[in-house]
Amino acid sequence: MYHKDNPEVAAQMLIRKPVAEVFEAFVNPDITTCFWFTRSSGRMEPGKTILWEWEMYQVKEEIEVLEVIPGTLIRMTWGQPKTTVDYVFEAITPATTYVTIKNYGLNLEGEALVAAVRDLTGGFTTVLDGLKAYLEHGIKLNLVGDKFFKK
Repeated sequence: MYHKDNPEVAAQMLIRKPVAEVFEAFVNPDITTCFWFTRSSGRMEPGKTILWEWEMYQVKEEIEVLEVIPGTLIRMTWGQPKTTVDYVFEAITPATTYVTIKNYGLNLEGEALVAAVRDLTGGFTTVLDGLKAYLEHGIKLNLVGDKFFKK
């Protein structure tokens, strides 16, 4: 939801897997690399600073894990300037999970804010689409790698 003083970007998806499995897909880089970044320096644990890499784009991003509540929430910061990202997990049934990714603290205005909202919304939607395909069907769609394909 947009707030003038604290804009928020959000993307969400129903995943037809138990909350523990969906949560593990985000904290465990052995799983996350199947649908998002290509390399990570470690598991998401509170107080850790981790380096994520997208090798196909020669991009690295340092993240700081602020909070981890198993099956419920992962909170981290990333970017320049730093923003906060919450991954919120809600068990709808024992076999389904609703995941919401929220990025907030965007200290931007005008066209820069519009561009950030567009890019973050599209990026997190792509991540959730890849997660769904991987967890529900075992398919690695390579969405992130193909998103900015260069000829």
